[in-house]
Amino acid sequence: MLAKLSSFALVGIEALPIEVEVDTAAGLPKTVLVGLAETAVRESVHRVERSLANLGYDRHAGRTVINLAPADLKKDAAAFDLPIALGMLVATGQLLPEQVRDAALVGELALDGSVRPIKGALSLAMAAFQKGFRRLVVPTFNAREAAVVEGLEVFGVGSLTEAVGLLSGQLPIEPTSCDLDSLFAKLSVYEVDFADVRGQEFSKRALTVSAAGGHNVLMIGSPGTGKTMLAQRLPTILPQLSLGESLETTRIYSALGRLAPDQPLLATRPFRNPHHTISDAGMVGGGTNPSPGEISLAHHGVLFLDELPEFNRRSLEVLRQPLELGAVTISRALHSTTFPANFMLVAAMNPCPCGYLGDSKHQCKCNPMQIERYMGRVSGPLLDRIDLHIEVPAVPFQELSAKTEGTPSSVMREAVLKARRVQQERFGDSVVRLNSRMSSRQLRKFCPIDAEGKQLLQQAMDALGLSARAHDRILRMARTIADLESSETIQAMHLNEAICYRSLDRKLWKR
Repeated sequence: MLAKLSSFALVGIEALPIEVEVDTAAGLPKTVLVGLAETAVRESVHRVERSLANLGYDRHAGRTVINLAPADLKKDAAAFDLPIALGMLVATGQLLPEQVRDAALVGELALDGSVRPIKGALSLAMAAFQKGFRRLVVPTFNAREAAVVEGLEVFGVGSLTEAVGLLSGQLPIEPTSCDLDSLFAKLSVYEVDFADVRGQEFSKRALTVSAAGGHNVLMIGSPGTGKTMLAQRLPTILPQLSLGESLETTRIYSALGRLAPDQPLLATRPFRNPHHTISDAGMVGGGTNPSPGEISLAHHGVLFLDELPEFNRRSLEVLRQPLELGAVTISRALHSTTFPANFMLVAAMNPCPCGYLGDSKHQCKCNPMQIERYMGRVSGPLLDRIDLHIEVPAVPFQELSAKTEGTPSSVMREAVLKARRVQQERFGDSVVRLNSRMSSRQLRKFCPIDAEGKQLLQQAMDALGLSARAHDRILRMARTIADLESSETIQAMHLNEAICYRSLDRKLWKR
């Protein structure tokens, strides 16, 4: 007898439909699995057979052929265990075909028949809804995550027996529900605040400009000046994640199995802080079957690179294309996979190897050659893609011991939201929504400057040796600064502030 069930395979962060076919016939006792299955899937035959035997279900005495279609798509996860087991029960008459017809099924089986968690449940649920399925059966662990998708009945099962009881109608299991509004309200709370940062008002102003226009930032300062503390609080002044942004980001974490059971949805913007020993594959993603890297985990959030010159040169250079396009494509011989990577880059570094160049209270022990070699670890093209270069000085004792708190995140966020509303009105239905993403044509349209501004910008270009890309980024920053000041035109003072944010790396290079 032939049985057909529906499942899904995770490819990157996308879920593709898979038809599980189980055919039983007379012959020598043997089970064959075909359909370009990788090791984890081929081993499912043994898991499924022992699960059925340990739960007391009848096993077909003849030949069984299992096909996973389409045959040209690699399957490399154990999530097909549950549909294969149920297909065997349908093929042997222990379940009726109509009982599984409108359901999609995923789950890994243990030898005792319990159902173990899987990766990518959110993507699978989204794909099941798009394909018109009414029901999705997933492991209990993943039920809340999949239930985020509205319009789909999601049933969590803890064992093969529960799945059989649910499909046969003998075990009443209520679909898992999810209240998105209350979930967002509960999870969209940050544990840090800029009020914790004493002093550093200039740095806070720069980060406000950064958040308002989506500009990348490089912070330069001696050890202990608060660079990491500032970077960790940048997500708190960004606009709250929309539902669409939350789903895009959550499915990346879901595909990697990074979601906790009590957090089925990401409601705060991610903050990723990879160690400087990370490889280029760990940064952008990779593998035989590509999986997302750190830049995709920072999607709609912040990627913080502390001790920037200590990173491998290749790991930094692979950031250049994602910074421009907001996505990364990983190509293999037979296919390519694109992962979203729309993030803000925040980097931090010392001014020299010892960290005390220019510090009035510590003596720098580095010679000019060491400083030049240290600064040369970060390429010019990558620096050009970082809009703001700011110096973070040490905080005086009077400010550290002051009883008053620093500027809180709520005040900074209000300014950011105000500037972003101006940008939304400016760009309308355009794909570009932030000043940092403006094209050359949009720069000419939205960033006109008067004669005084042109003279100021020309002097900066000649004195600092800035590139054409740096010229455009100064205009984008000036546009953001003008938006923060509710100014329709870019004035000389806006350009002057933007130029200050671009000059620090050149000054350090020439010391």
